Amino acid sequence: MIRLEEIRAARERIGDTVLRTPLVRFDERISLKLECLQPIGSFKLRGALNAMRAQPAQDVLTASAGNMAQGVAWAARELGVQATVVAPEAAPRAKLDRVEELGARVILVPHERWWQTMVERRFDGVDALFVHPVEDELVMAGNGTIGLELLEDGGFDTVVVPWGGGGLTSGIASAVKEHGIRVVAAEPETAAPLAAALAAGAPVEIDYAPSFVDGAGGRALLPTMWERARELVDEAVAVPLADVEHAMRLLATRAHVVAEGAGALALAAALRRDDRCACIVSGGNVDADVYAKILTNG
Repeated sequence: MIRLEEIRAARERIGDTVLRTPLVRFDERISLKLECLQPIGSFKLRGALNAMRAQPAQDVLTASAGNMAQGVAWAARELGVQATVVAPEAAPRAKLDRVEELGARVILVPHERWWQTMVERRFDGVDALFVHPVEDELVMAGNGTIGLELLEDGGFDTVVVPWGGGGLTSGIASAVKEHGIRVVAAEPETAAPLAAALAAGAPVEIDYAPSFVDGAGGRALLPTMWERARELVDEAVAVPLADVEHAMRLLATRAHVVAEGAGALALAAALRRDDRCACIVSGGNVDADVYAKILTNG
């Protein structure tokens, strides 16, 4: 677990910049934590800003498919340093455009090279502080500030969190587990290594297919995050893509919330449950053409 003192310290570091997002009612059983309202449209600003403010100002490097890239780019602009982002070639163009608008340099590479950058925490030719999108404890502590806010608002027994690499879930769980809150991780069923690992008792190979849920799920688990998940996650669910599309439409029509695929994952999982859930709507950065197709196909 991330120490509670570190999460509280993160709150002090970022509190003057990051929005304290509302927890709003979706129905009598489900509430929505609207991280899509952050200045970059995603929770990622919390972890990026905490990691960078906790260390001397310097140029930074990250590996991201979009939202962490925006968080690092936004924080770098705030601190007056240069950000470089290594991104997979299939990353959503809308997210990459925003990263470049924020002043960061984007380097597109094949998926395998992008993954290698995350594992090695470096990229040839770039001399900068590496801000890991998942495994950095300062990043997780920043994410954990969401858990502190949830505890203050209350009214739920389970928090449902989209699982991408595990940094969001680990941070939130570290803040809420000692209060008896159940933690459920949600992944798209086409890319659900955590659900498979928890079912098998160890990481296993999965059949992977990319989808519009680009901010969650993956080909495999980072080894350190598997160790955290075993301690912190009570359950992991693989959500059908059709359910995610349905949740995106419900968020738009019933809650007037724009959510990307990963942002709708938690609601899609919660709709299959019967307990009181707080759902993390992690982001709203979705390509307009993808979003329009999902809304009209409903």
